[in-house]
Amino acid sequence: MIERILGIDPGSRLTGFGIIEIHRRKAIYVGSGCIRMQSKTLPARLHEIYTGMSQIIEQYQPTVSAIEQVFMYRNAASALKLGQARGAAIVACVQQGLPVHEYAPTQIKQAVVGKGHADKVQVQHMVKVLLSLSNTPQADAADALAVALCYAHH
Repeated sequence: MIERILGIDPGSRLTGFGIIEIHRRKAIYVGSGCIRMQSKTLPARLHEIYTGMSQIIEQYQPTVSAIEQVFMYRNAASALKLGQARGAAIVACVQQGLPVHEYAPTQIKQAVVGKGHADKVQVQHMVKVLLSLSNTPQADAADALAVALCYAHH
């Protein structure tokens, strides 16, 4: 059975997604991108995340999903918004029957770069190398692909 993994890097203004397949223990790139919120209010942006993730799931038909856990930002308001964005994405996955796995940012970086405190540029580079991509993916899409790769390594 081929496993198709949806990785999600949640955000209240930009949510990254990445899809990979595992063939004989090798990760193959399927697709990636970002849901860019157009709305001004948080409730409307949460609806955009939910709708966008639902469309991505319908389009790519993943068998499992993985999402980054909330980490504490400089202020509680940012962490709360991120948590709500995660919730919208998780509900879209669960409603379509996808199992959801959660990973801490340090776990994701450790799995992809080899150290838990890597920067975004290092993550982007290793995602490009691990998936044999010709171009470096946009930062949020690379982070989502890293989440999918983290699931694949566990």
